[in-house]
Amino acid sequence: MPVDESIHPDNKGCEFNQEWIQNIHVIKPCVEKRAAEIKTKRSVKKQWQAAWLLRTVNCIDLTTLAGDDSVSNVERLCFKAVNPVRPDILESLKFPAITCGAVCVYPSQVKTAKDALKRAGHPDFPVASVATGFPAGQTHIDTRLAEIRQAVSDGASEIDVVISRTAVMGGKWQTVYDEVKQMKEACGDAHMKTILAIGECGSYENVHKASMVSMMAGSDFIKTSTGKEGVNATLAVSLVMVRAIREYHQRTGMRVGFKPAGGIRSAKDALSFLALMKEELGDDWLNNNMFRIGASSLLTDCERQLFHWTTGHYAAAYQFPMS
Repeated sequence: MPVDESIHPDNKGCEFNQEWIQNIHVIKPCVEKRAAEIKTKRSVKKQWQAAWLLRTVNCIDLTTLAGDDSVSNVERLCFKAVNPVRPDILESLKFPAITCGAVCVYPSQVKTAKDALKRAGHPDFPVASVATGFPAGQTHIDTRLAEIRQAVSDGASEIDVVISRTAVMGGKWQTVYDEVKQMKEACGDAHMKTILAIGECGSYENVHKASMVSMMAGSDFIKTSTGKEGVNATLAVSLVMVRAIREYHQRTGMRVGFKPAGGIRSAKDALSFLALMKEELGDDWLNNNMFRIGASSLLTDCERQLFHWTTGHYAAAYQFPMS
């Protein structure tokens, strides 16, 4: 899979343009037909499947966002992220060392993650932190901005922020733009991924509009979900978002990354998302600078599939612990 890994998000943002928002219309049956086609009619087999699975692993933001997160499970996550595939499998594939794209944790665990990665021999490995009152985003804007600054100060190089779904549902697009722009400024040099929480946006048109407004405000990535909504990443809503990215690139010449998150647990599902990216945005978006998958259990299934490719039989999930 030829990809140019020198490509990075280069979004500087632009002035809020109400006309872009007013002219957005989405035909739901067409979106869902196209998404179903990708899901059911795209298949990658043999050595190409193994290559795509390795690409998937490299694009995972290995995530723990549980209420009972502790030092020990964050450390396990970090050590797994820098060595995500068993050495014997990589040796059989004749493939060099590989890592995930980043680890994603709550702000309170950023220092723990940085310390663990240093001990794992990867002090510069990216740590992403959710912020801004994740997952609901229902705290005061000053509190949300302070949380971003604290996470960056603690060592996070990527910040996953949430937008106000109240503003989205009310059609208050200037408010969404202004808040996301303030969040971007608070991030400083850290990359900002803007979570739309698509399950609470109400319609495909609102998803497209929220995507466009977030990109106007300077988002480096747009992300589907927090993983805490009733509906998370689907191919249909992802199609709406990546087409918004394509439209924004055509209008401004600036590139924005994409991150589906929530509910992507199987290697088969992940390969559908890679097919979506390849067909809708092209090979330039098929690297972990431009594409991430927010997941945890997905990695185990990818590793099991790679084990099957090298040995001819499946291993039990317990043979690939998150440790």
